[in-house]
Amino acid sequence: MSEITRQRTGELVRGVFKILLPHPDGIKAKDVLAKLTTVVPPSPFEQTDYPKSPGVRRYEFIVRFATIAPVKAGWLVKDKGVWSLTDAGRKAYEQFPDPENFRRESSRLYQQWDAQRPQPEEVSDVEETQETRAETTLEEAQESSWAQIESYLTGMNPYDFQKIVAGLLWGMGYHVGWVAPPGPDGGVDVIAQSDPLGISGPRIKVQVKRSGRMSVGEIRSFLSVLSDGDVGLFVSTGGFTKDAEDLVRNQERRRTMLVDISKFMDLWIEHYEKVPEEFRRLLPIRPVWFLAPIA
Repeated sequence: MSEITRQRTGELVRGVFKILLPHPDGIKAKDVLAKLTTVVPPSPFEQTDYPKSPGVRRYEFIVRFATIAPVKAGWLVKDKGVWSLTDAGRKAYEQFPDPENFRRESSRLYQQWDAQRPQPEEVSDVEETQETRAETTLEEAQESSWAQIESYLTGMNPYDFQKIVAGLLWGMGYHVGWVAPPGPDGGVDVIAQSDPLGISGPRIKVQVKRSGRMSVGEIRSFLSVLSDGDVGLFVSTGGFTKDAEDLVRNQERRRTMLVDISKFMDLWIEHYEKVPEEFRRLLPIRPVWFLAPIA
């Protein structure tokens, strides 16, 4: 990557940061890369494909490679295909307006992060090694797999998704006493208890939604069906607005947890082996092994 200077990688990464600044919740990586072509257009060299990988354009790979240092520096977060800035990243964008100095500082912090790598007198950019190439490949694979899972969940029958949530609760050790049949459900889709008879522990009432980001109105409506002894669980593939999260956080009488699609999948993966087979068939997953650099 000798054709790509520190100045150029700094321009590319600052372009990524510029796109992410107005989006505190982050943006999907594929959308960031698409927008970046208008913010920092690819050079003629970057528009070409890798000779040994026809169809793989240099531009996107170079951007992914260039963002390794900002991730290790604590400026950028990549999670399930979504890129977002940290507070430190926002400050760095303002503090280092010169692309080369911006890149130099992220490289310096990268070197600090990588305790095993010797510190040179003058900090260099992140080197393209087998490890960094593996990290870029792993990143793309994770994004692709997550996009498929997200598309599958958001497109499935809503009552099957209810069953999957019930299956997760079974896998976590709870006893599901009721799953709402098709039709009006009164604001509750699943009811679970800590024991088969519901004698010990609170009753768990669950609402499941697959359309859009849930607002304060939807949360207030759900809270209204909870008794003082109930625990509420609201699962939404579209996530929740900040006001909705604040409302739940400030609740004192009615304990309620919000679970977005990312948290749901973390729990599904963690408890998958204990989920009954009839529910696992609705959302089967399998690990695929990639070479992963040590974090």
